[in-house]
Amino acid sequence: MQYKNTVEGKFIDRPNRFVAHVEIDGTPQTVHVKNTGRCRELLLPGAPVILAKAENPNRKTAWDLIAVYKEGLGLVNIDSQAPNRVVQEWLSRAGFSAIRPEYSYGNSRMDFYMEREGVPYLMEVKGCTLEIGGIGYFPDAPTQRGVKHLHELMKAVGEGYRAVLAFVIQMEGIIEVRPNMTTHPAFGETLRKAVRAGVEVLYLPCRVKRDTLEIIDDSIVCRNDVTRR
Repeated sequence: MQYKNTVEGKFIDRPNRFVAHVEIDGTPQTVHVKNTGRCRELLLPGAPVILAKAENPNRKTAWDLIAVYKEGLGLVNIDSQAPNRVVQEWLSRAGFSAIRPEYSYGNSRMDFYMEREGVPYLMEVKGCTLEIGGIGYFPDAPTQRGVKHLHELMKAVGEGYRAVLAFVIQMEGIIEVRPNMTTHPAFGETLRKAVRAGVEVLYLPCRVKRDTLEIIDDSIVCRNDVTRR
């Protein structure tokens, strides 16, 4: 996926989870943050950031904050809409005969329904932006919605679906995602139950540039061992 009209800026602060103050060309501006997670280890005063021009010229905030440079790691894409977009691009070249985004299943709306050779798939996508010691962790904030989706995936396995949880790793050099037991132990415990029930876990490493995000096909790992902390 590609962004249009990107610029560099310098992060100032984040008064709430929806907006931030960023210096662009020496002028402080209020921008939209495309991630409602905490991002505390990323959005630090003075951190270099990447912004994309909003498509709606009448919007109150003219820029979207989409990425930030983390010292020792590089560029981290924090756009919460990007994982689904890159996964849809990836699925389109993965040999599925049907791909339906935003698919209603049970009491949830799952990210993707797919079919291949008559086999139905359900996939839920999560973006990973938290890195600690060279390992990715999810979530960076409690996610009851994420726990709910895991229960739906377990149910789907029992009904004959191949159920997949896909972690899009929105930074380079990270190839593994572990459950963040400190932030949300319930998600980690539910993930372990889901894996034992047959839910597949995919790690999708990405190539991250100023104006692009792309899944690296030959680095994808399918792993169901998520018992480590």
